[in-house]
Amino acid sequence: MAAIKISGIWKDADGLITHYALHIVNTSYTTRAVKKSKSDTIKLLEKSDNTAYTWIWNYDSSRFVDGQKVEVINALTGKYLTTDADNKLKDNLEHLIDFDWIR
Repeated sequence: MAAIKISGIWKDADGLITHYALHIVNTSYTTRAVKKSKSDTIKLLEKSDNTAYTWIWNYDSSRFVDGQKVEVINALTGKYLTTDADNKLKDNLEHLIDFDWIR
């Protein structure tokens, strides 16, 4: 079982998310971010024993905190990742750190 934190995204020219910044949580530490494609991230999260949450920066406490649970949705247009639509923009995938400046 893997616990995964998603702290950032990369988008294409059309503004669609193409990659995610993933961190694997181990018993004593959380790994540095690894850039994973959308399809590889979906495959990882389709394994029933893996879970993922957005990981957002909390400016008040100066540390990352868990946001929303991330799930795979199978739509007519294909599979994609989503979070609970709770009207809190700060913890949804679309509003994570945009790492487009990092290749």
